[in-house]
Amino acid sequence: MEVEAAKMIGAGLACSALIGAGIGIGNIFGSYVSAAIRNPAAAGPVFGRAMLGFALAEATGLFGLVIAFIILFG
Repeated sequence: MEVEAAKMIGAGLACSALIGAGIGIGNIFGSYVSAAIRNPAAAGPVFGRAMLGFALAEATGLFGLVIAFIILFG
């Protein structure tokens, strides 16, 4: 196998972190909406924690994307 083909395969596998980030973000906001509907008075304080969870899940996906770019262009 050529080196360029191995780079493409490695970058594709590194991008699989984006799948987990998408699933995590969906779970976070789905749970937030469910909690906000059940108890609207507690929706405000929970929103900050939902944003923190979103940021952490998105950072995981971005780290995978950065690794893919390093594999491709490094």
